[in-house]
Amino acid sequence: MSRDGRPDVLLVLADDMGFSDIASYGGEVRTPNLDRLAAGGVRMTQFYNTARCSPSRASLMTGLHPHQVGIGILNFDDAPDGYPGNLSEDCATVAEVCRDAGYATYLSGKWHLAVDMENPNPAWPTRRGFDRFFGTLEGAGSFYRPRTLVRQETNIEHEAEEAGWFYTDAISDTAVEFLADHEDQRPDDPFFLFLSYTAPHWPLHAHDEDIATYAGRFDAGWDRLREERLERLVAEGIIDPSWQLTPRDERVPAWEDVVDREWEASRMATYAAQVDRMDQGIGRVLDQLEVTGRLDNTLVVFLSDNGGCAEEMPPGEGAREFVTAFVPLQDTTREGEPVVPGNDPALRPGPESTYMSYGRSWANLSNTPFREYKHWVHEGGISTPFIAHWPAGLPTDGSLCRVPSQLVDVLPTIAEAAGARYPAQRNGQDVPAVEGVSLLPALRGEDEPGDRDLYWEHEGNCAVRRGRWKLVKKHRGAWELYDIEADRTELRDLAGSHPDLVATLAEAYQQWADRCGVIPREKVLELYAARGHGLPEE
Repeated sequence: MSRDGRPDVLLVLADDMGFSDIASYGGEVRTPNLDRLAAGGVRMTQFYNTARCSPSRASLMTGLHPHQVGIGILNFDDAPDGYPGNLSEDCATVAEVCRDAGYATYLSGKWHLAVDMENPNPAWPTRRGFDRFFGTLEGAGSFYRPRTLVRQETNIEHEAEEAGWFYTDAISDTAVEFLADHEDQRPDDPFFLFLSYTAPHWPLHAHDEDIATYAGRFDAGWDRLREERLERLVAEGIIDPSWQLTPRDERVPAWEDVVDREWEASRMATYAAQVDRMDQGIGRVLDQLEVTGRLDNTLVVFLSDNGGCAEEMPPGEGAREFVTAFVPLQDTTREGEPVVPGNDPALRPGPESTYMSYGRSWANLSNTPFREYKHWVHEGGISTPFIAHWPAGLPTDGSLCRVPSQLVDVLPTIAEAAGARYPAQRNGQDVPAVEGVSLLPALRGEDEPGDRDLYWEHEGNCAVRRGRWKLVKKHRGAWELYDIEADRTELRDLAGSHPDLVATLAEAYQQWADRCGVIPREKVLELYAARGHGLPEE
């Protein structure tokens, strides 16, 4: 415990993990360490992310909407007409807020908020409030040989050449190292640690022994497993029994019609192994906090950056073209064998020599019981598990908090717990006030935030939630209206029955979009076309 009694803060972020993957949210994956946090803390049932990697991180770090801080899509430089892709200097990060309050600040894992990932610049974590940094600046890549691997501001990709090196383990082990060093060097000070995993984002890379523990677990197929997950979610009280399970995605075949069932099951088993290995690492971090007597007064928050990812990788050059639109592809393994990209049933997922995704079929399971995926702002794209554990400051009975909330609320929550103040200026320049509110009263079952609207936009997919009502649309689609209290799985579109409400919420959305600097998707696509941009269209 810090000398002045303020809590330590551990913020844990999973990458591309769906709403119902972990055990405490109905999933099949064994996550005893996250389960322990859930059983001794509070779970939120209606917490929302921002549908994509970089935008969610931007919002999580700043308490602002991603468009306000330059990260409307990804960390690509489309300035001056599009988003600059760099974390804006005209905002404060949660690390800066905590450091200014006397906290030591650490980041182990993925950053994904800087355009230039080769040369240290103001968008790197070491220049945005983190005392120590180990991790990758890039958004995705091999778990065996990740690119842009950095310690502080020095590239250390060579360290991954060592036999047995694995990125998820390295993230966890470095976090433990940071905590051990903190105890030696600054034992009287509180810390803020951002533990930012790349698991279970593609590619499907996992240890053989972890994959083996899920042999046969997914043989029943996605149809039955979606039904079983819903039953567990209802039993946990997370999902209302009146909400119907969404139909299987029409682009996904019935399990009984699948030819390569064994291979399909192995894809989900490998994905589960990635989550399992992450949970093992979280366990080591929690063990370190227990050894030093800090766990009871540590605010631990766990969540995911977006819903399950439906991105497929067809065998051959199609997969290479897809991957390299976002990140360069390692052509060989550490042993010099070729890396074969693509979801090829003739290959086994998991080893360094493959580069696969689990695809739409299993993402549909990950997001049970909701519709859609990463990129979209229907419930399946933006709903995340959210676990808060702080024995000294929150209930310890495994209770549920049903207050609708989103990423902009995390920074104010941490700031209140830490007794920190969000600055009015940074480097002499005014910065916007945070958009969110502290969730501590809601997590304690005390006062809930007053009526407020929640907003989303990504790639032209838009939504606003006001109380029980959610107005949502896909790019180029019409507005849909749902009563989330009665139909959170978004199966009964009420837009035709409430035209005045649709108009009111659409106007509120547009005012928010204009205020926060949302660039219309059509303008972005015109920019891409003019520049020959390689990003695939939705």
